[in-house]
Amino acid sequence: MARRTRLEVLGSILEICGKDGASKTRIVYQINLNFKNAGAYLKWLTEKGFLEKHDRLYKITPSGEEMLENLIEINSILDIDDSLKEKES
Repeated sequence: MARRTRLEVLGSILEICGKDGASKTRIVYQINLNFKNAGAYLKWLTEKGFLEKHDRLYKITPSGEEMLENLIEINSILDIDDSLKEKES
């Protein structure tokens, strides 16, 4: 199994916290992180204003939605570049 990048983990967290929000436990199990790492990511995302904590739920902010859109766009660009490299081989 390939190791995920930090950007992939951040994008997954933002995606899960969309719509209705998500608890730390849900995030840990859906993304397959441990609680310590999940806590570090959630702290960073909250401090930067990409997530807000409401009671036990983390919810995405408008700037978090913008970041998620940018991560999706970057990912799609990188996937195109990877497919080009495979064709050259």
